[in-house]
Amino acid sequence: MLTAIFDLMRLHLALATEARLKFKRYIRSFDDVKVLTRWIPTGCVSLDRALGGGLKTGGTALLYGEAETGKSTSAMQCAVNSAHMGYKTLYVDSDGTFSPERLYQITPKDFEEVSDSIILTKPSTFKEQAEIVDNLERYIGGRFGLIVLDTVTSLYRAELDGKKETFSLNRELNRQVAALAQVSKALNVSVLLLSQVRSVIGETDVAPVATRVLKFWSDVVISLARTGRRNIVRASVEKSEGKETRLVLYLAIEEDGIHDHNL
Repeated sequence: MLTAIFDLMRLHLALATEARLKFKRYIRSFDDVKVLTRWIPTGCVSLDRALGGGLKTGGTALLYGEAETGKSTSAMQCAVNSAHMGYKTLYVDSDGTFSPERLYQITPKDFEEVSDSIILTKPSTFKEQAEIVDNLERYIGGRFGLIVLDTVTSLYRAELDGKKETFSLNRELNRQVAALAQVSKALNVSVLLLSQVRSVIGETDVAPVATRVLKFWSDVVISLARTGRRNIVRASVEKSEGKETRLVLYLAIEEDGIHDHNL
C-alpha cells in the first residue's frame, strides 16, 4: 500500500514538473501575467463570501454534482461575470450542454457583447480534449480571465466504458488536470472544472468521477446536490483556498441564473 502511495506521489510530482516546463514558454513578459483581478464572482453572494470573493485567479476550482443541479448554469454565470469585468473565457464544452438560450436568459441586456467574450470549443473525443489542453496558446491571448471545462470527465468516462485496462486513461486525465492547474498559475487565470458524479459503494453519498485526481489538483471543491424542493440545491464547500472546510449553503436555480436562496 505504501509503495502504491509513493508511486502516486511521484507521478503527481512528475506531471506537475512537466506541466510547469511546458507552459513556462507561454509567459512572454510580466505584462502577460500581471494580476487581472483577484476573484471572478460566481453571482451567489453567500458562495463568493465562502470562497473569499469568488473564483480566485491563479487557482483551480472543482464543481461537481448530479444532473440538473445547476453546474452549467453556474459556469456560464461565471463566464458572464468575467465578461462584465472585461475578460474573455475559454469554454470547453465536452458535454454538449452549453446553451446560447440559457446564456441569453442570464444576461439579456448585453448578450451579444458577452457572447463575443466567450470562446466556445466542443471536443467530441477524449483525445480532442487533450489536444485543446495541450494547445491552449491557440485559444488564450489578450485579456483572458477564465477557463471552463464542462465537464472535464464526460469524454474520459465515455472512453473508459467497457475497458478493462484503465491505467493509461487515468494517467491521461491526471496529466490534463495537472496541466490546467499549472496554466492557471502560469497565466494567472481561473480554471473551473465541472464533473459528473458516481455512487459511493456502501454509502448514500456521491463523489466526483476520478475523485482523487480532481480533488488533488483543485484549490476549491464545491458539490451541488438536489434537495426535496424544486429548483433548490444544496452547495457544500468542501475545500477553499487549498484548505478543507465544511460549509453548506442553499441556492436557487432561477430563469436568470443561480442565486442565493433565503430559507
